Amino acid sequence: MTNDSTIGDHKSLAGRRALVTGGASGIGEAAVHALADRGAHVVVADVNADEAARVAHEVGGSAWVVDLLDTGALTDTVLSDALDGVDILVNNAGIQHIAPIETFNPDDFRGILRLMLEAPFLLIRAALPQMYERHFGRIVNISSVHGLRASPFKVAYVAAKHGLEGVSKVTALEGGPHGVTSNCVNPGYVRTPLVERQIADQAAAHGIPESEVVSRIMLTESAIKRLVEPHEVASLVAWLASPDAAMVTGASYTMDGGWSAR
Repeated sequence: MTNDSTIGDHKSLAGRRALVTGGASGIGEAAVHALADRGAHVVVADVNADEAARVAHEVGGSAWVVDLLDTGALTDTVLSDALDGVDILVNNAGIQHIAPIETFNPDDFRGILRLMLEAPFLLIRAALPQMYERHFGRIVNISSVHGLRASPFKVAYVAAKHGLEGVSKVTALEGGPHGVTSNCVNPGYVRTPLVERQIADQAAAHGIPESEVVSRIMLTESAIKRLVEPHEVASLVAWLASPDAAMVTGASYTMDGGWSAR
């Protein structure tokens, strides 16, 4: 996945150790490649053991097979071992469930908040002490335009992303004196398996054909009428992890084709 955009900061992350959750596909996989292209050793954290091993092998990194939905298993010992030496933490793992609030399954609501809000908090909490000791750390939270705007039928996802924005900003304020930055990346709809799986659910929720979901629902608010590509998100992740972004913290970077400009 190397492209010309890596030339300007070639190997700027040499000697750094990164961990990317949900790193075996979609945005996470693209971020793994982007960070590795710049010299970092990347830990691919994912529930899919085979895919995590594949991606880790491709970049000469390592795999951490973990179910972040099971936050009860994320003990201090487990997290301390997994995050040992990690300078760059990318909280990316996510799921989606689409339904009106009145029929939204409470278990699905709780699960999404565990994976997309509680797990990032636990990972940040475990990573910060070592980052503070080294006086360097980069935390990049893959939020969403839905961290800044709401859409119907996505109450858990919107709630989790709004919460992640808050966690990121508090981390920025606490981490700043210790050389640790924390930022959010806020893409619109990205061409990933997660988005592709939404099409049928969106069609059912809105009562329209699947063929009309992308144009009528996903891109209706965007000035640029196409999906975001994973490598575009990954390039921003890699920049936020770089030395050039040392003064960037507590920010939320939209990559939504103009959606949030409205």
